[in-house]
This record gives sequence, C-alpha cells and structure tokens, in this order.
Amino acid sequence: MSQSKSASLMDSRILIPAIGSAFVKLDPRTLAKNPVMFVVAVVSSLTTVLFLRDLVTGGEGLGFSLQLNIWLWFTVLFANFAEAVAEGRGKAQAESLRKSRTETQAKLLTGTDPASFRMVPGTSLKVGDIVLVEAGEIIPSDGEVIEGVASVNEAAITGESAPVIRESGGDRSAVTGGTQVLSDWIRVRISAAAGSTFIDRMISLVEGAERQKTPNEIALNILLAGMTLIFVLAVVTIPSFATYAGGSIPVIVLVALFVTLIPTTIGALLSAIGIAGMDRLVRFNVLAMSGRAVEAAGDIDTLLLDKTGTITLGNRQATELRPVAGVSEQDLADAAQLASLADETPEGRSIVVLAKEKYGIRARDMAQLHATFVPFTAQSRMSGVDLDGSSIRKGAVEAVLTYVGGINSSARPETVREIQAIADEIAKSGGTPLAVVRDGRLMGVVHLKDIVKGGIRERFAELRRMGIRTVMITGDNPMTAAAIAAEAGVDDFLAQATPENKLSLIREEQAKGKLVAMCGDGTNDAPALAQADVGVAMNTGTVAAREAGNMVDLDSDPTKLIEIVEIGKQLLMTRGALTTFSIANDIAKYFAIIPAMFLAFYPQLSALNVMGLASPQSAILSAIIFNALVIVALIPLSLRGVTYRAVGAGALLSRNLLIYGLGGVIVPFIGIKAIDLAITALGLV
Repeated sequence: MSQSKSASLMDSRILIPAIGSAFVKLDPRTLAKNPVMFVVAVVSSLTTVLFLRDLVTGGEGLGFSLQLNIWLWFTVLFANFAEAVAEGRGKAQAESLRKSRTETQAKLLTGTDPASFRMVPGTSLKVGDIVLVEAGEIIPSDGEVIEGVASVNEAAITGESAPVIRESGGDRSAVTGGTQVLSDWIRVRISAAAGSTFIDRMISLVEGAERQKTPNEIALNILLAGMTLIFVLAVVTIPSFATYAGGSIPVIVLVALFVTLIPTTIGALLSAIGIAGMDRLVRFNVLAMSGRAVEAAGDIDTLLLDKTGTITLGNRQATELRPVAGVSEQDLADAAQLASLADETPEGRSIVVLAKEKYGIRARDMAQLHATFVPFTAQSRMSGVDLDGSSIRKGAVEAVLTYVGGINSSARPETVREIQAIADEIAKSGGTPLAVVRDGRLMGVVHLKDIVKGGIRERFAELRRMGIRTVMITGDNPMTAAAIAAEAGVDDFLAQATPENKLSLIREEQAKGKLVAMCGDGTNDAPALAQADVGVAMNTGTVAAREAGNMVDLDSDPTKLIEIVEIGKQLLMTRGALTTFSIANDIAKYFAIIPAMFLAFYPQLSALNVMGLASPQSAILSAIIFNALVIVALIPLSLRGVTYRAVGAGALLSRNLLIYGLGGVIVPFIGIKAIDLAITALGLV
C-alpha cells in the first residue's frame, strides 16, 4: 500500500471497469444522490422519448435531435465515469489488501499449558480466544499481545518492509491479522471476529462503501439543486415568450439551454473530488474513516500530540553513564551491563548495547556465570543480579539509596549527595536517572533518555508556518516535559496529563471556535482521539486508540499530519477551484446558445454572437458537446487535486479567480468555436 503501488489514472485495470460502472450508475436510485445529474438524466430521457416519437411519425430535424440526445446522455455517463474512476482507484487499493489477507491456520491454546494447543482455521476464531504465534507464522486475526515479544513484518499493512517490535504490557501490544512474526513468539488474545478485522474495515473504507458526504459537500449540493430549480423555472417560461413573438422553440433546444445553464461541470465532478481526497490519504498510508475528517484536517488550528511513541520513539534508551568520584566509567559500565543481562525491557537492552558499543564490554551468558537474576518489582523498584558472592542492583535513585542505607549505613554522605546531584541534572535535561550499586558501593547513574524522533523539529516548524499550534501532551513531570518540548520544537506542552486533562484541553480549544487534531497511540489517548475534530491514531498503538480515531496512520509517523493537513486543504481548494471554473464557463455557453435560440425572433441578438458561430444549430450542438467533454477533461484534475500552496485565504481567492475564473470564461470560447468549426466541416449540422 505504499505510494509507489498506487494505481495510475490511466491504468486500464481502472478505466475499463469504470466504463461499465458508468452505465450501472444510470440506475435512478444511484443518480438521485446527485441532484444536478439526476435532473440531466430526467430531461435526457424526455428528449429521447420525443426523438423516438418523431422517428415514428416522421418529424423534422431528426439528425440534429439525435446528436443532441447522444451528447446529453454522454454528459450523464461522463459524470458517472468520473465517479467510477475515483472509486476504481480505491478498489485497486482494496484488492492489494485482499491479497495480503491470507487464509491461515491458528494455534488455539486449549488450557493453561503454553504447549497445549490445537490447529483451527483463522476464520473460526472468536473474541477472547488466545493463540500462539511463532516465528514464520501469520497472525490470524487482530489482537493484543499478552505474553512474549517478537519482531513482526507489517508490510501487508504499511507497505514498508522494516519489521517492528510487538510486546506485551505496553502501547505496542496491538497486532494486526495478516502480518507475520519474524522472530521469537507471542501469545495473542483475539480482539476482532472474522469479517470485522482491521484489514476488513480498511477494505470496506477504501472501496468507498461507507463514504459519507461532508457538511460542505452537502451544502454545495443544496446550492446546486437550488440553482437547478431556478433554471427549471426560467426555461419553462421561454415558450410563452416565443409564442408571443410569433414562433416556437423545440423542446430539445430548451433542454439544451437548460443543461448549459445549470452547473453541470461541478455537479458531475463533486463526488469524484471527495472520493479522490480520501484516496490520496490512502496513498500516503493514512486511512480516513470519513470524508468529514479529511475536510476538517484542512482547517485545523491546534494539534495535540502524545509524547510517548508519537514525538519520542516510545522506549527510553541509555545514552550516558555518569560514575561518582573514585569509580571509572568502565567499572560502572561493567556493573550496569551485568545487572541488565537478563532484563528484557527496552531500557535494559539499551544498557547492554551501550556498554558493548561505547566501552567494548561484550554481553555475557547468564547461564555460564551461574548468576541469579533479581527481577524488577513495583515494591523494590530495582532489578539486578547476584553472582560469585557479588550483588549488583540498578533502579530508581530513591529506591537504590534506601537499599544502600539498609545494607550499608556507613555510606559516605558526599557520595549520596553526588548521586542525587547527578540525578537532578539528568531529570532537568528531560532524562530518567537509574542508580547502580555494587556490593553496597554506589557506582554512578545511568542516563535514560526519551529519544525524540529524527527530523520532527523541522516538521513542527513547517506546521507553525501553516498557522497550526502544536501542543505536546505527556504524563511526565513539568521539568522533564519542558526539556523534551524544547528539544522537539513544539509550541506548548501539557505535563502530568490525565485522560481528563486531555479532554479538558481539547474542549477548551473547541470552545474558542478552533478545530483540534489529536495524534496518539495509547489506550489513555482514546477519549481525546474521540473528542478531537481529527483524531489520528498510530497503527502501532492499541486497539482502543485505533477504534477511537477517525484516521489511522499506517506508518505510525505523527509528522504525517503535515501531509494530512495538505491533502485536506487540497481537497477544499480543488472543490473551490472547480466550482469557480464551472460557474465561469457557463458564461461563455450563454453567449453561444442564447443568441442562437432567439436570433429568429430578435435579429438584433446577432451582435452577441461574438464567437461567429456558423448557425443556430451549430451553436447549440457545440455548446452541448463542450459541456460534456469538459467533464472528461477535468477528471484528472479532480482526482489529482489542485497543487497545494501555503498561502492565505485572500491570496488563494485571488489566484482561483484569476486562473479558474478567468480561465473558465476563456476556455469555453476557444473550445466551443473549435467544435463549431469541426462539426461544420464534417457537415453534422
């Protein structure tokens, strides 16, 4: 599902099925969802019936009437084709997802014995079942890791081949059905029944089956329907004026006038623009649950980001060893590594790696050392190892100092003060200190640091230029939060945040009339994700977070919000630009068709034939042909979107009026004249 795999607009696998879908969409129940094109289909049906009547009774001007009927139906079909192409791109994405979803057997655990399981089809699993997944096996359904740690290939979801770590007891415990375990093993509690997994929902969403119209889209549809009704009333009064002038106007000509008067261009492309906006998000590996979320993303004012796993990598890493006076860094590294050899937490593993890479101390085998590992507990807040009569502990500074005081009341006060000073310095810098003690002797402090994701400061600066205020949310103390906020480059932060605090902050911003976006990945972020106008959940996060958000970032990159905002703005810009063009090109069509209609009654109107069109019939047919062809010509732009530029609303309005307003007036004059020359040369009128 990476961008490189996105379906091309000219892909025959999309265009050919879209032709068939354009005819299927002639179903009145489908057309009724688009008021403008529904009315065009109704009047086209009327003119078709009248043509068949004239064909039977031997009426005049059958060739002209036939051509107008054909192009009126082409107008409807081209509108259906635009929507079908947009939907086809989503279906192509869905097909790639279906290929990633494999039918697999699952090891369903049958008791408390981890080795006791039976093989069952993955589709038969129920919510709450516990399965064992080992290296090389496919995770059969969505779930939560309840035991173990493993490297997982999520290319089926993100399109990226780099494996990720999934482990129990944290915000990286969620796993997705269809992904593959590469190493080790995990036990997974199933959280989704067959047919309702994350991939199933993704397939349904990218196919557009659940795409709902946004408020702006509904409002524009109402406006277009209102304009259509006004022009219906205007056209039905014309025969009375023609009769008063001593003549008559054929119904087919009245229909042609009506179709050129109403805003058929934007009416035909409106649905395709919305579908394409969601599709562009999919190609950036972001799944939007509704078009409303895409539009809201284009207008957000405030962005709230959870720190852990969003701004930072999510696991604290050992970056520095600070020994006390009289202890060498090498000795501290040796003691810290020994205390961490059996520690499978990310922090413990990072200490082992730091000692190996910076101090050349190779990791040792616990079995060969005949050592006894002392696990971490909430009561002791320490872990460590006992070997060869030596005892090593590492843990929270307060806990280690209490431990030292209990076994060695003669600990030197200056060493204790030094340890506390180092710990305070680390805390002020935004890190976490771990004290190390060996045989009652304080050795020093390990500096654990939340690693800020690379390049994120520059991305936040770009958001600031776009007028978006960024706020980091964290459960850390204010001192640590301030240090990380400064390093990351966010505008503000909320420290020691509870779920209630996050909700309160979002509601305060919304009460000021601001649209708020929230990025998060943990269960504690779920209420805030649900409250936010745009809730972007990280795919690496918990099931609760993914369910609460109205977008899911499959790459779990919070800076992706910049692309999300740009795509939202691009959708709004595209709709505005094509609406401007649609209304503007109607002006040129009026100049083509109105003088032609009334020239026989009011010869003075020939002065309005500024295009010098060959005849009234040629003018009418040229305008209808252009009206249909311009829809096809604008399909690529409606799907690709207007190029986004970070400019103000005033500058954007001026640009749209200049390019799409003026262009919308000029292009039809050129196009209709060219068509007039062509059909006249071919003798079609």
